[in-house]
Amino acid sequence: MVVTYIDSYYARTANVGAKRLPLDGDIETDVCVVGGGLAGLSTAFGLAERGVSVVLLEARRIAWGASGRNGGFVSAGYSKSLRELEQRLGRDHAQALHGLSRDAVALIRQRIETYAIACGPIVDGTIRASWFDDADSLKRERDYMADMTGVEEEFWPREKLGALLLSERYYDGLFNPDSFQFHPLNYSLGLAAAAENKGALIFEGAAVTSLDLDGSVKVVRTADGEVRAAAVVMACGGYIDGLHRKMSGAVVPVGTYVAVTEPLGERLRTAIRTPHAVHDTRFALDYYRPLHDSRILWGGRITVRRSPPPDLAGLMRGDLLKVYPQLAGVEMETAWNGLMSYGTHKMPQIGEATPGVWYAMGFGGHGMNTTTLAGELVASAIAEGDDRHRLFSSFGLTPTGGFMGAAAAQLTYWFYGLRDAMKT
Repeated sequence: MVVTYIDSYYARTANVGAKRLPLDGDIETDVCVVGGGLAGLSTAFGLAERGVSVVLLEARRIAWGASGRNGGFVSAGYSKSLRELEQRLGRDHAQALHGLSRDAVALIRQRIETYAIACGPIVDGTIRASWFDDADSLKRERDYMADMTGVEEEFWPREKLGALLLSERYYDGLFNPDSFQFHPLNYSLGLAAAAENKGALIFEGAAVTSLDLDGSVKVVRTADGEVRAAAVVMACGGYIDGLHRKMSGAVVPVGTYVAVTEPLGERLRTAIRTPHAVHDTRFALDYYRPLHDSRILWGGRITVRRSPPPDLAGLMRGDLLKVYPQLAGVEMETAWNGLMSYGTHKMPQIGEATPGVWYAMGFGGHGMNTTTLAGELVASAIAEGDDRHRLFSSFGLTPTGGFMGAAAAQLTYWFYGLRDAMKT
């Protein structure tokens, strides 16, 4: 069966080369990575960079899942807020975690430059546009983040924000100059090529059929071959689908939606007059960015539903028009859904489940920096004995409760959405 990318703006504009071959026969290596999203790719790259032999198995295509379908925002932090981390772990531990996420953003920039990865245009800066009339809250958040991280976001009063985002929905905002936007699928493809140039072996269409993870030699089987390795890294995200019982039971696959408009030309400036990426301050937020060709990429909504709803393009257009009604009549050229993986604690899950069996997953809502830091931490742990991954030991493989956990996640989303609506 030939597996292709789902139809998306990214797939239509990707630097996709020839499909890599599936595994055919048996192979021995130091490490086998299961999953070809950014967590798996970052792990494979980090290992190859350190001289460790590595084989990566991807069931479909490189970055076929969330890594190639997301909003394209790259920024420090996690789905769990820094305040929540400080309350749970203490100031020093929370700062150390945030520092790792900032390092990951810098590492992505470095890899783009060093390996000439064509994933632009790269546009620096993200705007957090307040849905609520509460400037003091934004200023407190700015001051708190500056105190904890040393990075001060810019407070933009509503007059300045309103001149750039022509919407009645927003009040004031915060501008983060350290974040940026890019083409995530092209970045993933470029990172895969860079990993191969360092000696990593990457196979596509190589769905894993069984795992034998007991003993010093691990065996990972596909339909046409097997990999024997001293260590295995599971980096399957929302598409793990029961492959490893404990890991599958520790994530809730959560769907989200993205759409891209037709080219707007000069009409874009009737709504958006900034190149920066934007997200609002609600729990059930919208996130979007103007693209270089005058389209708008618009994302939002969270659901435990796996399949797209009827008329997804119309649904997303409705969300856009709630913010920018002056764009009435604009067509959505592409619209797609995808699955992210969330732990119950809303933090990345990074660690060693049993000797030689590693996991890197749970990146929903903040995946670009966290997949990169996970890959780097796991690679350095395996190759060098680095124990920084233990900073995430409080956020392990907590069971989600299966169907009931998914239902609880959906109810939580609806509850916070209702709370936001009542505050408006």
